[in-house]
Amino acid sequence: MKIGIPKEIKDKENRVACTPGGVRMLANQGHQLLVEAGAGFGSGFADTAYTDAGARILGKASEVFAEADMIMKVKEPQHAEFGMLRKGQILFTYLHLAAEPDLAKALMKQGVVAFAYETVQIARRLPLLEPMSEIAGRMSVMVGSYFLAKTQGGKGILLGGVPGVLPGKVLVLGGGTAGVNAGRMATGLGADVTILEVDLEKMRFLDITLHSSAHTLYSNEQNLLDALPEVDLLIGAVLLPGARAPKLIKRDMLRQMKPGSIFVDIAIDQGGCAETSRPTSHTSPTYIEENIIHYCVTNMPGAYARTATQALTNVTTPYAVKIANLGWEAACEQIPELKAGLNICDGKIVHPTIAQALGI
Repeated sequence: MKIGIPKEIKDKENRVACTPGGVRMLANQGHQLLVEAGAGFGSGFADTAYTDAGARILGKASEVFAEADMIMKVKEPQHAEFGMLRKGQILFTYLHLAAEPDLAKALMKQGVVAFAYETVQIARRLPLLEPMSEIAGRMSVMVGSYFLAKTQGGKGILLGGVPGVLPGKVLVLGGGTAGVNAGRMATGLGADVTILEVDLEKMRFLDITLHSSAHTLYSNEQNLLDALPEVDLLIGAVLLPGARAPKLIKRDMLRQMKPGSIFVDIAIDQGGCAETSRPTSHTSPTYIEENIIHYCVTNMPGAYARTATQALTNVTTPYAVKIANLGWEAACEQIPELKAGLNICDGKIVHPTIAQALGI
């Protein structure tokens, strides 16, 4: 199989879909690897590293798309890439189609076989999403702490406090992979951390994992309303696999928070978990609504591209090998979780949650 790895063109997206090590793994299985020139630069991988691993470097993305049987990417195709996709071509990447109806329609029109990393599912786990959720969770506290500085328009609160001064308060919505990693980072800084969650078993896990250094609270509207007036950093880490994120934060709730507080919406890829959430980029990461600084960057892990690329490709490459070796249909039959990753085929949405979210 010919496998194409184009350079990511989303704003300041420095990750790449395959490392030289992954290229070598696929090449050793007899596959041809087509890598766009400069695709790995943002993650610290030179073109020569790819050629040494067995890849062929092509000068333009259009050449990669035209020749490849399967396209491996990190982020969803951008508008400039829609027309490069063709009928029957396999696309293996993050898609988040529940929040991207135009993309879904484009992929249906082009007739691609589209697999989404984020819907590959083993029981309740999302193995191809977890590494990026870990990075986004930890990063949410880092960027939240940065924007809390008065020089950045925040309240001037140091999350960890100092002797004689109370620490800042962090509220995390959701105790999944992103939420627990946000909690770990925030407690590590010495912040006063509360995690809202609806799953009692998960709350017990959080209590053990965080060694009681973070509080857990049952997630309902009343508890949320009670907590918001004292929160310095609010982190949205809710996830419904494949579906749009629920709008847990209403506009009037934000008015209960003190001006200069920070809201980091990790769920923005799935549409965001607040009525005031809208996608931003690394170039222009924040905006202000109801006197609250919103950080809603849709590709947060792209800021730490080297780490993120390695973490992502550790889990995606073995599935790419299976698809390339067996063909996508046989791979789906043999690997049930990969079948859950199939979003679009033959011009139709085949994932029920996405179909429901888009009303198709």
